[in-house]
Amino acid sequence: MTITSRNLLFGAIAFLLVACGNNEPPLDTAAYEADIMEWREGRFSSLMAPDGYLTLVGLYWLEKDSVRIGSAADNDFQFPGNAAEHIGLVQITESGLKLTVEPGVDVRNDDVPVQSILMRADTSADPVLLTHGSLAWMAIERDGKYAIRLRDYESPALETFQAPDYFPIDPDLRVSGTLRAFDEPKIMNVDTVIEGLGYRPESPGKIAFDIDGETFELEAYESGDSLFFVFGDKTSGRETYPAGRFLYSSQPDEDGKTVLDFNKAYSPPCAFNSFATCPVASPRNRLPVRIEAGEKFDPTLYEALEH
Repeated sequence: MTITSRNLLFGAIAFLLVACGNNEPPLDTAAYEADIMEWREGRFSSLMAPDGYLTLVGLYWLEKDSVRIGSAADNDFQFPGNAAEHIGLVQITESGLKLTVEPGVDVRNDDVPVQSILMRADTSADPVLLTHGSLAWMAIERDGKYAIRLRDYESPALETFQAPDYFPIDPDLRVSGTLRAFDEPKIMNVDTVIEGLGYRPESPGKIAFDIDGETFELEAYESGDSLFFVFGDKTSGRETYPAGRFLYSSQPDEDGKTVLDFNKAYSPPCAFNSFATCPVASPRNRLPVRIEAGEKFDPTLYEALEH
């Protein structure tokens, strides 16, 4: 089955969105298209930001209780050449990762020099970010395992990156969804791009929605004030990222209604480099149709970012 892209000329005609008894006023197509373009600009800005995907330059998994970090070849984790030869010792403690800095090496937290610090992981309420020149790193915890995620705020990728390409805006792929709740929320088992590393989000149920008269479902994951989806479709591995795309929606209202706007579907971090721990679309979230909306994926463009 193919869902064809509609010509934007037809998108200029306002239409009435009626789904599952949830009546909405006619869509202001011009305003909607402006909103999508603004979202795309925000997406590009977030990619280029210091904490965006493009500054990631390293991901180091701790496989023993202590490791040494720095640019010299004799370190357990060899940082890029703009780092000091020997930065310090990272140890696994009962409280998390502890860094002891080599004398004379400038490592900072909130611009304050440190000699020894507990690196609270990204899963904590107050994670620690350490800086050393243009480099920055933090501890991450995934599935009970620790790693150091390294950034370079002067990464060459920031100079060469081009904005992602998108399918034409299709208002028909902004669809009303209805929560089909589980009897009780479930912890789901979802694979990631790293073999053996799982992603275990809580799911309230599935969101059902119609496209071209057919009903589909996506497993939803809790994400604060939003629902999070990792989905694949018949464009995956062709026009879009093979492992799937990300999408967020608002939490369902009291009637279980929400909106899935596939025009805001986008590639995960692992589409840009190999230093992310992205969940991949499970077989349960692989749609048997083409969703020709949202962000595309050009493998030649993203391969160039790693060289």
